[in-house]
Amino acid sequence: MREVIGDILPLALTVAISPIPIVAVILTLLAPRAGGASLGFLLGWLAGIVVVSVVVVMIASAIGLSGHGSGSTAGAIVKLVLGAGAVLLAGRQWRSRPRPGAEPKAPKWMAAIDTMTLPKAAGLAFLLSGVNPKNLAMILAAGVSIGSADLAIGQIVVVVAIFTVLAGCTVALPVLAYAVARERARGALTELRTWLVAHNAAVMTAVLGLIGVVLIGKGIAGL
Repeated sequence: MREVIGDILPLALTVAISPIPIVAVILTLLAPRAGGASLGFLLGWLAGIVVVSVVVVMIASAIGLSGHGSGSTAGAIVKLVLGAGAVLLAGRQWRSRPRPGAEPKAPKWMAAIDTMTLPKAAGLAFLLSGVNPKNLAMILAAGVSIGSADLAIGQIVVVVAIFTVLAGCTVALPVLAYAVARERARGALTELRTWLVAHNAAVMTAVLGLIGVVLIGKGIAGL
């Protein structure tokens, strides 16, 4: 189990430092309905990670990616494909970066966060965590690592819980900080949002590229 935890740590970190969900949760905290919207976003974010992770683990176990021989080879091939996908996403992210001197543009859906209720914020977060291509690639890789490791049910629950907590910590921390010190946190959150929007492309390019290379290396090693 320790080897699997070591495999999923960088993947969870990649999900955690993705700028878009952090910006989104900060916007919910700066919205008129901050309490409900931020709580909904946090719950939806964690739920998306758990649901996709569990589904991938079940599929990986069902199709025989666990064990040795052909199953082990299939798992290695999946990691190779996911690694290549992460590298391609990194290149796409870099090409989409704003030109020097240009104002970084936030996604249009961010403008609608001000009016979001708890259910709508939860739905948005679920999509960002479980369907967004960047996060999906990392969660798929984590699910394959867990599902191909011949773990007992209890161990799978523990590993998925660890992955979810780590992947969701950067969304949970602003919510907790706002709940504890609302006025003090507001200024810091505004500054963090501005920085993340400005450097989104650079951060995601570096992280996706690094994780892609790691996954490719693990895939080659498993062949």
